[in-house]
Amino acid sequence: MGKIVLLRKKPLTVLACALAAALMFYVVNYPYAVDAAAANRQLPIYCVQRDQKMVAISFDAAWGNEDTQELIDIMDRYDVTATFFVVGAWVDKYPESVKALADAGHEVMNHSDSHAHMSQLSSEEIAADLNACSDKIEAVTGVRPTLVRPPYGEYDDHVITAIRGMGLEPIQWDVDGSHTASSC
Repeated sequence: MGKIVLLRKKPLTVLACALAAALMFYVVNYPYAVDAAAANRQLPIYCVQRDQKMVAISFDAAWGNEDTQELIDIMDRYDVTATFFVVGAWVDKYPESVKALADAGHEVMNHSDSHAHMSQLSSEEIAADLNACSDKIEAVTGVRPTLVRPPYGEYDDHVITAIRGMGLEPIQWDVDGSHTASSC
């Protein structure tokens, strides 16, 4: 009976040693695995390194247009141009404002047609949504957007890959009214 107990302990001892070795390998290599995974993460453009001191101003247009002309006038007065990321419904409702922005020299870019949570959409649904908005902008301005700001500032690898797969570049802000600027 003593031999049977020893035989049962030996396989358990071997298994315990194997698990301990695997655990030690994991603990030692974990930081490298995390770094490698982070290096492959798809990110939008947050900022662009420049030699000159510059700031890029952008607006998301999904609300009313009450202040649009005032914004155009103020920026014109100070010789400032901005990028306006517009939602397709805004283009439908305010085509004259979209045209006025473009005529004043501002960029009019894509903020989606439906302002959906893109990470919940398939690649095909993302493409359809963005193409619908780009078609509307191009019809009004004569210029097809090349930039996209995902709604809600939400993105993941799937969303960024789908956007870049369309030949568009995803843009994200790095400062808003309540934060200070970060450097590139």
